[in-house]
Amino acid sequence: MRFQVIFTYDSEYKGYVADVPELLGCMSQGKTLDEAIENIKDAITGYLYVERKHNRSLELKEESAFIGEVVV
Repeated sequence: MRFQVIFTYDSEYKGYVADVPELLGCMSQGKTLDEAIENIKDAITGYLYVERKHNRSLELKEESAFIGEVVV
């Protein structure tokens, strides 16, 4: 499964916060972008496990989007 993840640098935390808009409340963080990526994968896996365990179905949208940054 593919999910859009929004990574934001938090200067107070001095690391990255990861949010999955399709999965309400599914967030994680990491001091490096690589750490935040691994942590959000774990968070998504846990989120999906709990949804299945409680027999809740997810209505996922088939949208293709990318949020990025361009330096000029």
